[in-house]
Amino acid sequence: MEMAVFIIFGALVGSFLNVVILRLPQENGSIVFPASHCPKCKELIRWYDNIPVVSFLLLGGKCRQCRQVISWQYPLVETLMALLACALYLRFSISIMYAIYFPFCAALLAIIFIDFYHQIIPDVISLPGIVLGFLFSVVNPAVAWQDSLIGILCGGGFFYLIAAGYYLVAKRAGMGGGDIKLLAMIGAFLGWQSLPFVIFSSALLGSIIGIAAMVKQKKGGKTVIPYGPFLAVGSYLYLFFQEEIYNFVVLYYLP
Repeated sequence: MEMAVFIIFGALVGSFLNVVILRLPQENGSIVFPASHCPKCKELIRWYDNIPVVSFLLLGGKCRQCRQVISWQYPLVETLMALLACALYLRFSISIMYAIYFPFCAALLAIIFIDFYHQIIPDVISLPGIVLGFLFSVVNPAVAWQDSLIGILCGGGFFYLIAAGYYLVAKRAGMGGGDIKLLAMIGAFLGWQSLPFVIFSSALLGSIIGIAAMVKQKKGGKTVIPYGPFLAVGSYLYLFFQEEIYNFVVLYYLP
């Protein structure tokens, strides 16, 4: 029963994240007004047509009024957030850790889709996230405030140095400021100890996808892909598999 409650709660939050993903990148966009409406015909969406995942399936993926196709992003985000809520419950049960990492996971999910579509990471997500991550470290049994503070400084500082070095060599920007702030937010929530794995795993995933994109787009070194989603995936992996990662490193790489 508890599991079902968390799944439903996660799906509802996922529905709100869809609003954030759609409106936040817009100039002067508001996540409050106007009320939920069809992006095609602008008709207001009734509550019974706005039930996460269920309404999409019942409507056959089309708007009730204009019958235009509804993007699969909506049920996908709702489902992913429901799964994250479930995974957090299995990992931390009902605890302060759940309360800390639920908004962190939600923020990362919104960042994944916004960066994928627009190649930006809004400061309105990452900057408050840095502050919240540090404040939460005061009550976080897994991350001391000192580790959080070092994570902020090292996370942001590491990527800043990489971005500055790339610009000096290539004479063009290779990494946006949004990625720098995102890694600082990750360091705030997960501590500096998470950064080596998050950076390594995101670089590995980014390289694989980047090579595939270069082949498909045929733009060579000028191929541009958003890096935020890879940082977010690396953070999820560390959050949910921290012990397994540590045991693997100790077993295979430490004497």
